[in-house]
Amino acid sequence: MSLAHEAVLHGTEPDDSLPLEYSTEDGALKIFGFWLFLSTDLVLFACLFATYVVLHTHSAGGPTELSLFDVPEFTAETLILLTSSFTCGIATYGMRLNRRGMLVTWLILTIVLGLSFIGLEVNEFTKYATHGAPLQRSAFLSAFFTLVGTHGGHVSMGILWMVSILIQIGQRGITAITARKVFIVGLYWHFLDVVWVFIFTVVYLAGIMNGQGG
Repeated sequence: MSLAHEAVLHGTEPDDSLPLEYSTEDGALKIFGFWLFLSTDLVLFACLFATYVVLHTHSAGGPTELSLFDVPEFTAETLILLTSSFTCGIATYGMRLNRRGMLVTWLILTIVLGLSFIGLEVNEFTKYATHGAPLQRSAFLSAFFTLVGTHGGHVSMGILWMVSILIQIGQRGITAITARKVFIVGLYWHFLDVVWVFIFTVVYLAGIMNGQGG
């Protein structure tokens, strides 16, 4: 049996009629498997959101949402992360065009924006903790730090993931395997942006509005 025929049987021979990331059976299966992973991650965040909604009023006489949340700060975090979703999309488009320079440039910009977001979030958490609002101060703060911190941890992992993919692209170029990895990390990043939109709305905006209404 020839190597080419064996590759087709094992789903490793690219099919030119499909997008590069879907062009092998192995790639298509791994993308499907990642969709399943995202569904389990969605359940995790749903549980964290539900916990926060129940506990956000339990401040135990300590700092509340209105006294903590800074509108310019969380607005800047939101704009940075949403912009990174746009740059990540362009990186994926560059991959589809088989333009390695375009892919690498926009993926680096996505990483820089992600690092900026994490920097702002670390600064926010540090400010809260050093001004009498650590995680253990109240149920509200425990729920807040757990929800937002879990998202931040996911973003940090996504940044490291993109760096590793950049290294592989530098070594191998755009192949069916690296294209699949770029596509999957893009799905992951867009998922985190959607989760942040809910955090922005349910945690920050609702917290400011409820505090002013009270």
